Amino acid sequence: MSEWSTGEIYESYVGRWSRLVAEEFVAWLDQPPGLRWLDVGCGTGALTSTILRTADPASVLGVDPSAGFIGYARRTVDDDRARFEVRSAAELPDGPYDAVVAGLVLNFIPERVEALRRMREIGATVAVYVWDYAEGMQLMRYFFDAMTEVRPQDREHDEGRRFAFCTAAGLEGLFTEAGFTTVGTREIVVPTVFASFDDYWTPFLGGQGVAPAYLRSLPAPDQEVLREAVRVRLPIEADGLIRLTARAWAAKAIS
Repeated sequence: MSEWSTGEIYESYVGRWSRLVAEEFVAWLDQPPGLRWLDVGCGTGALTSTILRTADPASVLGVDPSAGFIGYARRTVDDDRARFEVRSAAELPDGPYDAVVAGLVLNFIPERVEALRRMREIGATVAVYVWDYAEGMQLMRYFFDAMTEVRPQDREHDEGRRFAFCTAAGLEGLFTEAGFTTVGTREIVVPTVFASFDDYWTPFLGGQGVAPAYLRSLPAPDQEVLREAVRVRLPIEADGLIRLTARAWAAKAIS
């Protein structure tokens, strides 16, 4: 199983929280109705479905390199205005599009600046959002802080270290390098509430995403050590509830 392949497992891990961010992201873009949208790295369709529901588009094309994610999106997004294709960010279709967006994917694109340049070529408005891996995405931050404590030799797996550009300043720098002259950024913070520690931990066992894939690579005894290190760090309330927040950074520009 690849790091990103199964839609149902991804949804339980971060897809459900991405949908909350997508609501605020689309509202922030404040685009008029009747536009042609391109959703780059559409995954399971979280952002596409939000555009369809709240932005009254003429059409939305979602593209993603994962056939599993595209299959999930096709099964779950029931709207004649939406189409989904298996394509990477290096294979974007010709435009023009009125809006080109990318949710939670820019950090997984090897040639980020080139991808943004291509989005600029084909889109009138270009906008993205990414998790604040280093500080504000708490469900991941607790995991990686515990990992660094018990397995300091593996610190390079920490998404906060790997994706240090996932800040307002980092996104603005990438957009500027890609040729955009006016870039706006903002934070989007959403609640991520878990009913119990099992509710929090179970999605990490699915192997979908950087942290779950790393966890799966460990021998079972080491997984248990890490599990306990995460558990003792979390703010677990008397009734078992765990109230966290997830922060994303968004950027938008006019080409």
